[in-house]
Amino acid sequence: MNPTSPYQPLLLRLLHGLTGLCLVLAIATAFWTYNVYDGRWGTLPLPDYRAIEGIHGTFGVYTLLIFPAFLVYACRRGQRRLWQAETWKQLIQGQGKTGRPQWWYGLNRGANTLALLALLFALFSGKMMDETWLPKGELAHFWYAAHLVSWVVMVLAIALHLLLNAKIGGAPLLVSMVRLKFRPKDDPRGWPGQVSAWWSRLDFHHRPTWLNQILPQSGLERLGWLVLVLAWLLPLFKL
Repeated sequence: MNPTSPYQPLLLRLLHGLTGLCLVLAIATAFWTYNVYDGRWGTLPLPDYRAIEGIHGTFGVYTLLIFPAFLVYACRRGQRRLWQAETWKQLIQGQGKTGRPQWWYGLNRGANTLALLALLFALFSGKMMDETWLPKGELAHFWYAAHLVSWVVMVLAIALHLLLNAKIGGAPLLVSMVRLKFRPKDDPRGWPGQVSAWWSRLDFHHRPTWLNQILPQSGLERLGWLVLVLAWLLPLFKL
């Protein structure tokens, strides 16, 4: 492995890859679902496959199940890649001077955070929908419109995320996310031992200490968990 090439932790690549794969499939089937049941803003010559809504829902649920792990990793180990207190200052200082690296780093953090929030909103709005609406031709529901908007924002956020990462790190950064090789410290065979060591370091005799390590540690992570919990609970109370 070239020591000068970017290196991404294996766990990040796995979570990012699984989330990305499910998300791309969900986006593709989301458009196909719109194409079959709606089409008010244009269509493509795709097969009139009525079962596509259920397939889209399946990929959406897969993404929803994987997302919590990705959220925790992104907000903790990957926090430096997300919006931070000084990010706005970086953008202001670089205003009108787009050649400055800090300007691009600030934009990249903003794009990463936007993509995370857009995905969160897409998952939540999808859970708020009823699977019978589209087959019945009921297109006027608020949550259906919100879900459509969320997927448009999601596609734009992903495009911006890829473009800014390519701008900052070029092709080597993008390739590093799909590279199969990993360093010895990232060997999956060592993960059980790392989890055990982390667990043993928790001081259960001092409640504030271990609670601070387990509970969400940032505003974005707390928001994410709140939305995820509501996404599972609120549909139970639908009339």
